[in-house]
Amino acid sequence: MGLVTYHSLEEAVQASFGESVHIDKSSQLVMSDINLAKTLYLTNGDTVFLKLNTPENAGFFDAEEQGLWAIAQTNTIRTPKLFCKGIDTQKSLSFLMMEKIDSGQLKEDTWKVMGREFAAMHLADTTAFSCGKAYGFLQDNYIGATRQINTPNDSWVEFFRTCRLEPQFKMAEGTLGSDGIRLSLKLLDRLDTWLTEPSKPSLLHGDMWGGNHLVDQDGKVVLIDPAVYVGHAEADIAMTQMFSPMPRDFYQGYYEVLPKQEGYEDRRDLYNLYHYLNHFNLFGGHYLVSAMRIVMHFAG
Repeated sequence: MGLVTYHSLEEAVQASFGESVHIDKSSQLVMSDINLAKTLYLTNGDTVFLKLNTPENAGFFDAEEQGLWAIAQTNTIRTPKLFCKGIDTQKSLSFLMMEKIDSGQLKEDTWKVMGREFAAMHLADTTAFSCGKAYGFLQDNYIGATRQINTPNDSWVEFFRTCRLEPQFKMAEGTLGSDGIRLSLKLLDRLDTWLTEPSKPSLLHGDMWGGNHLVDQDGKVVLIDPAVYVGHAEADIAMTQMFSPMPRDFYQGYYEVLPKQEGYEDRRDLYNLYHYLNHFNLFGGHYLVSAMRIVMHFAG
């Protein structure tokens, strides 16, 4: 871990690919909720993927670097190769330069292999990632544009209470009203009634919705845009089912390696409450209805 930080795109390209290499052209900018992105075409024939933000938001790229590094350390599932990062004050931007993943065709076993690899990631040793405690991460990072608190803790239930649900409820406090606040406090007090301590901690991708993986030209799945931390593997699986579930073969491959724990379906919505609240705090709208439906079910 520890990408070199450069002061300009040109300097970064030449340090990574050779002094004679320059940027030939680039694709049009593509905007996400957080960053801008484009493809750079280099004079040596290589292409790279570039994420861009303001200098003040360079911390997003520090967090992404560390998350992708952690997943890569498990030697289980593919992530993009990172080249460098930088803050170009003259152009008023920060950047993260990485391998461009060219899309390929699915293979018959793509999703099953992904499930097995994802389970292997969840079974990997986590002692290097949580500062001597069982859960948490080396530093805070981001879930979308929201700062994600990763203070290490030896209790999964307490970690999920204080680092996941409590901050989201606090951000939504002005909208919840007195009844919503009362129910959220009741839920937090009863959290250990529903959640269980895992048999072992797992490194989680942390933001495992359908847009955060790609399929490369070899038919292998590549994980991108992580919000990693060490937690309960169920929390990652729950998010894969939050909006549009992964293909059936993914779950078949996953549970071949890491069998489903009894009562998971009863806990799934509680894990996804964190993401519904975060979506509401970021985007507003109907996400609060989904969140409060879960709160009322578990606090009732």
